[in-house]
Amino acid sequence: MVDSVYRTRSLGVAAEGLPDQYADGRAARVWQLYIGDTRGRTAEYRSWLLALLRQHRCRSVLDVACGTGVDSIMLLEEGFQVTSVDASDKMLKYALKERWERRKEEPFDRWVIEEANWLTLEKDLEKPGDGFDAVICLGNSFAHLPDFKGDQSDHKLALRNIASMVRPGGVLVIDHRNYDHILATGCAPPGKNIYYKSDLTKDITTSVLLVNNKAHMVTLDYTVQVPPTEAGAAPELSKFRLSYYPHQLEAFTALLKGAFQGKCQHSVLGDFQPYTPGQAHVPCYFIHVVKKTA
Repeated sequence: MVDSVYRTRSLGVAAEGLPDQYADGRAARVWQLYIGDTRGRTAEYRSWLLALLRQHRCRSVLDVACGTGVDSIMLLEEGFQVTSVDASDKMLKYALKERWERRKEEPFDRWVIEEANWLTLEKDLEKPGDGFDAVICLGNSFAHLPDFKGDQSDHKLALRNIASMVRPGGVLVIDHRNYDHILATGCAPPGKNIYYKSDLTKDITTSVLLVNNKAHMVTLDYTVQVPPTEAGAAPELSKFRLSYYPHQLEAFTALLKGAFQGKCQHSVLGDFQPYTPGQAHVPCYFIHVVKKTA
């Protein structure tokens, strides 16, 4: 019998406000295992992000989608002043635990962690002076925000709020999967995840949801083999579903420039390398670097 209800997220996930797709705690726990700790970050990603931030002489960084805190921890260990926010309290508990366990280290003692919603970010988080040197929103995080009204007004509001946190001369680094390719082919581009090295056996199934013949949502069904917690026990296969809005490159670039009211310098990379439309290599991710000019 076919399920007559198409579920856009795993059971137990909140459906009101900014959806916390990790609300039941289960997906948050498995995701933490899946992405690992800072040592699980790829060398290419780590060196690229650190070089970019140092190139722009950044000291203060707002991680606006910190999740379990893995990127924030990496930046703290490299000497940056980090403020971390996320809409999921289930994800934040891992960051809070890390801060507590490393509270005797000065960067971690000064680490600011807040629960915040992109749609009310200016109310949820106090901006320091003119803003942060850098704001990062990576790992396909922004795509978690649905198009509630069908006109992308929530996307525009969220990006305006995020852009407002960047000081003049500062940078926003934000990414999304290559949804152009996913929508054209029905599957993700081949290649390993550019952000983390997971040792867990996994399978990811991609589905595209159309509304009025327009791509409205992409769902990814994850199957992750979770290591046993007790000696001799069999590994557990954990399955959960996450949903994303399929931001396409040209349209998302326009949204970003609108959020900065055109007062910005914009560049785009494909898997951390300079990107040229039509190039032979099909990137898994597009990364946008936006410098606020005024």
